[in-house]
Amino acid sequence: MKNKRLLIILLAVPILLLIPFIAMQFSDEVTWSGYDFVVMGALLLITGLLCEMVLRKVTKTNHRLMMCLGILLLFLLVWAELAVGIFGSPIAGS
Repeated sequence: MKNKRLLIILLAVPILLLIPFIAMQFSDEVTWSGYDFVVMGALLLITGLLCEMVLRKVTKTNHRLMMCLGILLLFLLVWAELAVGIFGSPIAGS
């Protein structure tokens, strides 16, 4: 079961990256560079692996849920910062 979850995470990253890749073929509004794909792939992989680590190491269900939600929230904040610069940091995408 544990290895099956890990395999799902490893397969989900390239499948999710196919969404902007396919959108780029049909629209000029989506313009990702190779760097964008690498950064988003790393973000998705790190997020998935951190959640997997929490699920393997933490035993209490409430703690698992809160930690995975925190990881997902951090992922969303970093993604938003890279995309539009909601915090105005030097890594902002706009």
